[in-house]
Amino acid sequence: MLSNQLHNGLETAKLLWSRIPNSEDGEVDGGSLLRNSNRNTVESLDYEVIENYAYREEQAQRGKLYVGYYVAVKWFLALLTGIGTGLAAVFINISVENFAGWKFALTFSIIQRSYFAGFVIYVLINLILVFSSVYIVTHFAPAAAGSGIPEIKGYLNGLDIHGILLFRTLIGKIFGSIGSVGGGLALGKEGPLVHTGACIASLLGQGGSSKYHLSSRWLQVFKSDRDRRDLVTCGCAAGVAAAFRAPVGGVLFALEEVTSWWRSQLMWRVFFTSAIVAVVVRTAMGWCKSGKCGHFGSGGFIIWDTSDGQEDYSFEELLPMAVIGVIGGLLGALFNQLTFHITYWRRNYLHKKGNRVKIIEACLISVITSAISFGLPLLRKCNPCPESDHDSGIECPRPPGMYGNYVNFYCGKDKEYNDLATIFFNTQDDAIRNLFSAKTIHEFSAQSLLTFLVMFYTLAVVTFGTAVPAGQFVPGIMIGSTYGRLVGMFVVNFYKNLNVEEGTYALLGAASFLGGSMRMTVSLCVIMVEITNNLKLLPLIMLVLLISKAVGDAFNEGFYEQQARLKGIALLESRPKYQMRNMMAKEVCRNQKVVSFPRIVKVADAVSILQSNLHNGFPVIDHVRNGETLVIGLVLRSHLLVLLQSKVDFQHSPLPCDPAGVSKSIRHNFSEFVKPVSSKGISIEDIHLSSDDLEMYIDLAPVLNPSPYVVPEDMSLTKVYNLFRQLGLRHIFVVPRASRVVGMITREDLLIEDSEDPASVELHSTSVRGHRQYSMISRNVDVERPLLNGLLLQDHMLG
Repeated sequence: MLSNQLHNGLETAKLLWSRIPNSEDGEVDGGSLLRNSNRNTVESLDYEVIENYAYREEQAQRGKLYVGYYVAVKWFLALLTGIGTGLAAVFINISVENFAGWKFALTFSIIQRSYFAGFVIYVLINLILVFSSVYIVTHFAPAAAGSGIPEIKGYLNGLDIHGILLFRTLIGKIFGSIGSVGGGLALGKEGPLVHTGACIASLLGQGGSSKYHLSSRWLQVFKSDRDRRDLVTCGCAAGVAAAFRAPVGGVLFALEEVTSWWRSQLMWRVFFTSAIVAVVVRTAMGWCKSGKCGHFGSGGFIIWDTSDGQEDYSFEELLPMAVIGVIGGLLGALFNQLTFHITYWRRNYLHKKGNRVKIIEACLISVITSAISFGLPLLRKCNPCPESDHDSGIECPRPPGMYGNYVNFYCGKDKEYNDLATIFFNTQDDAIRNLFSAKTIHEFSAQSLLTFLVMFYTLAVVTFGTAVPAGQFVPGIMIGSTYGRLVGMFVVNFYKNLNVEEGTYALLGAASFLGGSMRMTVSLCVIMVEITNNLKLLPLIMLVLLISKAVGDAFNEGFYEQQARLKGIALLESRPKYQMRNMMAKEVCRNQKVVSFPRIVKVADAVSILQSNLHNGFPVIDHVRNGETLVIGLVLRSHLLVLLQSKVDFQHSPLPCDPAGVSKSIRHNFSEFVKPVSSKGISIEDIHLSSDDLEMYIDLAPVLNPSPYVVPEDMSLTKVYNLFRQLGLRHIFVVPRASRVVGMITREDLLIEDSEDPASVELHSTSVRGHRQYSMISRNVDVERPLLNGLLLQDHMLG
């Protein structure tokens, strides 16, 4: 019976393996997608409000009741984002802890009889979990590979990257993280949780997933990329808050690391979302303490509590703490450089050979990791247990299959423990808890710590970049806490000070490595304080973070910046390049050929222009009575495609439309121009036109943006860069120097009271020639009518 089942299982595995494509015929991984998308599909997002007539008509119809409803929906979606991200984090943690608990309990029970049988079972369990993770990623959700933070950072920076916020990416991220982390790889689940929170927020912002029939029309109220971007920011903060159970750290992480634009209103919603996550996680953990969640139930809201550790520190300890900061900067910069080169080779050579190679690579790394974590502790001699301290609550050795310090692994006597197995043969959270633990002086030998540091550092470098969801927060904490504890052992032996705790230096080492690799300061400092519940160490954490970041910056970029550059994500950094100071706007666009549309365009010409280039925005020009050309606005490629697909704006005459009023020229509502999040939208190949359609015309005036941002051609590129990034723009017109000044706006002009009539507000202007009549220009509707209103009304009067 057993042999038949085994034979059937092998046949099923062979059949499954034969169905795996050996080439990238179908979907590609995230890196390949981004490299190809740089030329074809990656677009910028429209964070600017497109003030065409459809938008203006919708705004005019909105009353105070609708505005209140819109604000309430924003807060309600932030609430749902917090609840969803918190539940996803609880599910991932419960799954990982239970898989790990069952794995270690089974392995410990088997090694009582045979270490080889225990090793085989341990390797097989890890292999099955990792295989499930890499199979899900390669065949269901390619964009779920990696941490996802560089992609989310690119999205919030203004890049529309296809696939990163889809429903299947969310599912692949959740279940892939369970497999990769539960399978014992040198990876963490914290980075993928940030991506998970962003996916949940994005799906809520677009009303669900229509492809999988999980959508709701009453949630589909967000019609701009700006509102969706703000909700994704809430999701990123919620992911960090759920991963580390650090709500304030989540807010600061979103502010410091991933967002490019920040407003005070957004701060409130992000803080609210993180608070909801904290409540959800707290409630779930309280429910799990009764034993209903299996192995997930003994932990608290504080992941690694060090509040009972070192009470104070002396001036002499500042020097070794500064050394920890230097070590963290050096090892962090080296880690970034090694992962960059290995990931580059993997993406450009190894992963191009197909999905089978990706699966074989991940499974091979899983076997190597399992062999190292199981085999290296066998080479170490066991140490006698220290004298038991009933006040500490630490038992030596710990019972088999239970969590805690002092693991009895391949020891001849009962009162012995294996210090290397205490770190290796554990989940990463428990290993860090052991390294951070107080009142455990001399628990680890220097040889064991050094062995673990070298091996785990190597595994972390090699493992990152495989086709599984992968975070680097917890592996970074593991690496840093190891060398931090080594320095702590040296300080204890050198200063002979009994008040020094090795766990304190392990905490500082963890902070230094993360600072040296990821280059975060404020958010990381708060996260470390929240997860350790030790505010007394705040000045020391700040010290090592500043030193490690300064040392790391001397060698290369931060971890996420390098990974973004490797994936072809063109981020606009917070500061422009130094050489931009000596460049003008016209120098950048000197070799560009400006492709523009006339106001009345023939359908065949519009199709030809869209097929011949990949621009996403076009100037629209019109001819005034004296024959001169006038730029009347900007039309987006996506809006043109909507017009061509609907065909309701087609007209036989090459003359402007002759509406009885402005509203009659609007045949679309604003929602028709909204593109789904993380979707390719309409392409010109999807539109089918007859020969009669191609001979017709379109009047672009009602759908173009009449007020695009414009800069003079001799403006410095630094100013253009700051304007572009800080306002979240997609296009800027470069025009010759203006010949006339209509007015000058100062701070006083912008301080408009809510009770004032807009028609009575005066624009204070200064004439170039200094005439008195230009000093006060009233905003009379007949005199200062917007450009397109005047054009449409002029056409009506001529008709």
